[in-house]
Amino acid sequence: MPDAQILVVDDEPDILSILVYHLSREGYRVTTAVNGQGALTTANAEQPDLIILDLMLPGMNGYEVLQRLRNAHRTKSIPVILLTARREEEERVRGFEVGADDYITKPFSARELTLRVEALMRRWKAEPSSSSRWISAGPVELDREAHLAFSEGVEVDLTPLEYRLLEVLVERQGRVQSRRELLRAVWYRTATTETRTIETRTVDMHVARLRTKLGGAANLIETVRGIGYRFRALDK
Repeated sequence: MPDAQILVVDDEPDILSILVYHLSREGYRVTTAVNGQGALTTANAEQPDLIILDLMLPGMNGYEVLQRLRNAHRTKSIPVILLTARREEEERVRGFEVGADDYITKPFSARELTLRVEALMRRWKAEPSSSSRWISAGPVELDREAHLAFSEGVEVDLTPLEYRLLEVLVERQGRVQSRRELLRAVWYRTATTETRTIETRTVDMHVARLRTKLGGAANLIETVRGIGYRFRALDK
């Protein structure tokens, strides 16, 4: 996505240089920060299109930075990719619980980096699949131009990824969506043999978070045991 701005946060000069080099080569405008407070200040002032955030930062770690980004009005909807040197499932899951949209594990290839960034930018900037600005299902309404969701008339505070998940489920209401189908439609990803457990658990976790945020409309997202999920079809 030409001319989009990306904030890269990492305290390792070599990693920072590599990230800036490859992203700039792809046409992105890149700003940097080397600690948590610098990341928060820059994100609030410049509101970048995407943030790549290292977890191991001095003083304030990446989890705390991400939590503060999600709690601040000006930065709560900015897509965030976590950068981690660890491969443990628990670390990735914790990142998603705090509000991350994706993760990259060190060491990473330039190709993986650009593909992850492109996929996340495409997901967030994607045009609706139909010409209708508003779609609704019972008490749930989505304004797809503004990327806003409402449940029983009250705005629901969703991350970009949670919004996309709800949009896909509402668009396909009444139809069962397998976890693999949701990975393709929401995460733009196909689970490999090695990552299938982590990826499908990610879907389950985000559905659980989405239900919590929908309040009284939570039961409209139904679990189809052994398959996936379905947004209950409602009479219009």
